[in-house]
Amino acid sequence: MIPLRDSEATRRLTPINSLLIAANLAVFVLEARDGRAAGAIVARYAMVPARVAQIGAMPAAAALRACATIVTSMFLHAGLLHLAGNMLYLLIFGPAVENRLGAPRYAIFYLAAGVAAGLAMVAMGPASRVAVIGASGAIAGVLGAYFVLYPRARITVILPLIIFFSTVQIPALFFLLAWFAVQLYAGIAAGAAGPMVGGVAWWAHVGGFLFGVAIAPILAGARPTPARRPRRA
Repeated sequence: MIPLRDSEATRRLTPINSLLIAANLAVFVLEARDGRAAGAIVARYAMVPARVAQIGAMPAAAALRACATIVTSMFLHAGLLHLAGNMLYLLIFGPAVENRLGAPRYAIFYLAAGVAAGLAMVAMGPASRVAVIGASGAIAGVLGAYFVLYPRARITVILPLIIFFSTVQIPALFFLLAWFAVQLYAGIAAGAAGPMVGGVAWWAHVGGFLFGVAIAPILAGARPTPARRPRRA
């Protein structure tokens, strides 16, 4: 199922969410412009769990660089499909969450969710030297926030039917619970294979989602509920 739109966003292009998408696109253009430069960018700015896990034994400058990669890795992607999938989810679920939290809180929340997702990867694979990149951990936090802030929302999805495609509306609770269940199952099934299987950082998704579920209601509770446009019949 591919999400197409949601029932809660009063506008699709919100300031911080649009800025985040633009930042990811800009970094990808830099990566794609020169293949050799892309390798150097990933080597320098990707997060390697083993490095972060060993910051206590590093000089201060090296430890700071290793910690910084938790954030910088959030804006790197392995290819066009990787980028497109992440940005689609951010475009669908981000605006309603930003509308509920407010722009400043949403910006802080997004970055904090990405950090929480990165630390989840470090916790589950402290010896892993596989570079971790992508915005999916932070976006998982956005999905977790959407899950608790809009429990009655509906998501319009594209449903492949052999050689045909159809659009249907399904409850957001079902869509997001199914998404989370897949991430959790895959993370557990990885077992001894490590925290990443098939190049997917499953535990970053799990950690980010749970962070969103836990933190978004606290941030939203400190802000009055914004007025919403009436829905069309």
